[in-house]
Amino acid sequence: MSAESEVRRRIQERGKITFAEFMEIALYWPQGGYYTDREPVGAVGDYYTSPAVHPAFGALLAVQLYQMWQLMERPFPFTVLELGAGNGLLCRDIVNYATGLPEGFAGSLRYICLDRRSATYVESSLAGVERVLADSVPFRGLQGCVLSNEYLDAFPVHQVAMAGGGLVEVYVGLKDGELVELTGEPSDPGLEARLRGLNMTLSEGQTAEINLALDQWARDVAAALERGFVLTIDYGRTAQDLYDPELRLRGTLVTYQQHVQTDSPLTRVGRQDITAQVDFTSAARSGEMAGLDTIGLVTQGHFLSNLHLDNLQRQLRTQNLTPREMQANQAGMLDLVRPGGLGDFKVLAQGKNVGSPVLWGLEKSRESAGLVESLPAPVLTDRHLSLPDGRFPGGEVEFEAFWPITESGDSGSAPQPRIF
Repeated sequence: MSAESEVRRRIQERGKITFAEFMEIALYWPQGGYYTDREPVGAVGDYYTSPAVHPAFGALLAVQLYQMWQLMERPFPFTVLELGAGNGLLCRDIVNYATGLPEGFAGSLRYICLDRRSATYVESSLAGVERVLADSVPFRGLQGCVLSNEYLDAFPVHQVAMAGGGLVEVYVGLKDGELVELTGEPSDPGLEARLRGLNMTLSEGQTAEINLALDQWARDVAAALERGFVLTIDYGRTAQDLYDPELRLRGTLVTYQQHVQTDSPLTRVGRQDITAQVDFTSAARSGEMAGLDTIGLVTQGHFLSNLHLDNLQRQLRTQNLTPREMQANQAGMLDLVRPGGLGDFKVLAQGKNVGSPVLWGLEKSRESAGLVESLPAPVLTDRHLSLPDGRFPGGEVEFEAFWPITESGDSGSAPQPRIF
């Protein structure tokens, strides 16, 4: 049974369903859900992520993980649990760069790739790497870091709206045989409670998304971690910005298919990505309620710059690269911190039983600068995107294909990736 058939079956049996339930089916239904039978990242997919742009992303995360290991007095093993590890590319880049870091860090590193779906490939040949397929976090007593990149944005969200002075929820139902949006009373008191706790009141006619699963995510992560850090990287905003009616009257929910922004969630069920921006204020608060301390929140641009991406850029000159390879590597590194693009992603750092340390990614240090300068810069491989060539692993396509455009073909004044 396809994802759309399952949606229709539930509506016919029980009546309208919440958008969150619809999104769960569309993305994760075992027979034809979006994430169950395709590789969403790459030329044949619908978007790209920072690990695909340049291995410097993983390299600098390895530097940050190294400092965390130091701050924790070098535990063995130091476990990195990557949530939503997908095809394993970020794991590969982190583990490879870690081999050059001092004090035996690589020998202490245990890396677990956790995902709820099968991956195109997994770096099982790398020492200390494990792969686990699960839709929960089946671990306890970890010492290290729970890491995720573009993980929370794929959580199903409820949609709500302000109508007639009261909060209503958006449901999915059937009318004349077609899937349609319907409104009704909120299905969960937690929806109103979330907005109330944030001191947010929607404006009349405003639509917004609420991720009620953040609380369970935080509890799962806190329960898995005995001592260490949580590093969450994603696109999103603080609540005050996210729910601003002047800037986001219609919310942030979008859909993508083959790098084209379609914004039609009730069509192509199971064949397109559905995503919404992360509420980082609520993510931090959920963590605090679960026992995680908030250490800091910065943009990805600041995080990578604080870890001295510029040193890696200079180190490229020491590599034996052709002019075209140099151009591709420089373009990839710059794209990671580009304002209005990947550089505007957020990095949320949380901790458990580690006090309130100053992380290198949150504040520049001479120690991290010297460390990065001492190692050669990682360079693009055939598994990464080459921006000038428009090349993803798996095929050759035109560069413009990587930037979503509207179905009318209007991409605006400047191309933008799947970033908001």
